[in-house]
Amino acid sequence: MSFQAYLDNIETKTGKTPNEFIELATAKGFGPDTKAGEIITWLKQDFDLGHGHAMALVHVIKNGPKIGVKHVNSGGTHSDESDTLRLDGIKNR
Repeated sequence: MSFQAYLDNIETKTGKTPNEFIELATAKGFGPDTKAGEIITWLKQDFDLGHGHAMALVHVIKNGPKIGVKHVNSGGTHSDESDTLRLDGIKNR
């Protein structure tokens, strides 16, 4: 599953876009310096997300929409089309 597909699945499950999760995280005081475990615990408890999906959100909360080029058009299971993730929601594409 691509990184973008993880984010899209989270949106489908929760009804919240990645940008909305970033806003919620910021309101809770989470940001780039927050330990991943704290964010994961919150996402699992409040949104019933699994570990992999929570980790995808941890990345965007801590690092924004850019991902490494390792998986961009790699043809592998986790291949993404771009090094920039869409955080504005499925309906905005």
